Amino acid sequence: MKIRKAVIVAGGWGTRFLPITRSQPKEMLPLVDKPVIQYAVEEAIAAGMEQVVLVTALGKRAIEDYFDRAFELEYYLEQRGEKKLLQEMRNLSNMIDICYVRQKGQLGLGHAVLTARHVIEDEAFAVFLPDDIVDGKTPLLRQLVDVYERYKGSVIAVERVSREDTVKYGVIDPKEIADRVFQVMNIVEKPTPEEAPSDLTVMGRYVLTPEIFDILEATPPGKNNEIQLTDAIQILLQKQAVYACEFEGTRYDTGNPWGWLKATISLAMKRPDIAPDLRDYLKQLL
Repeated sequence: MKIRKAVIVAGGWGTRFLPITRSQPKEMLPLVDKPVIQYAVEEAIAAGMEQVVLVTALGKRAIEDYFDRAFELEYYLEQRGEKKLLQEMRNLSNMIDICYVRQKGQLGLGHAVLTARHVIEDEAFAVFLPDDIVDGKTPLLRQLVDVYERYKGSVIAVERVSREDTVKYGVIDPKEIADRVFQVMNIVEKPTPEEAPSDLTVMGRYVLTPEIFDILEATPPGKNNEIQLTDAIQILLQKQAVYACEFEGTRYDTGNPWGWLKATISLAMKRPDIAPDLRDYLKQLL
């Protein structure tokens, strides 16, 4: 079954970015001149998705407005003869079919995914945590979809971290089956370095089979009264094979100020219109 739909989870409070996220969705923070959420949508398109389901919440209206038509702005640009910019604005609102569902409570990633069930229906689908931006030759989701198409099972993106950092992530117990591809035998949530079964940690991209929905429906709230997607995947792998893809590319966690700043500088350095001046400015600072 072809993966056609991607769920992008954008309903969190963004507490690591307070106070700016008090009134500004963290997904709308700019990386150079595009908001974080646009990078996720573009990655979905590059991976062959036909529809994006954006899971939003109270205070996230700016995301919906961003991908909508802006007739007054388009008229203004047209009157000024800004043809290139006008076309960019029109392309933005026609990138891909986007629909929105509301997560009506901060009840965890598993709950956010579950809210999209009526749109996904009985299909395998992708899940994005847009905080994770990966800069690489092949889009991260495309790498996962390739593994799904080969093995016909759910796929988790994983990255190697130092043993000291395993306490921050879900860590898989891997059985290697191909280059950078593993069957997941177990997932341990935030283990100590001594307890961690490996150094391969779960990152913010998934391809999931539709069986995950019934499991999420039956998964009781865990820590912080939240329904955890990791808990549901743990049950899923007892019923069918679940795979992990050690992706290629550099990951930035834009959900915190330091990761966002690194991503901004790194992406700006790839822009020929910005990189020379930025390089000179950084040299001055140093």
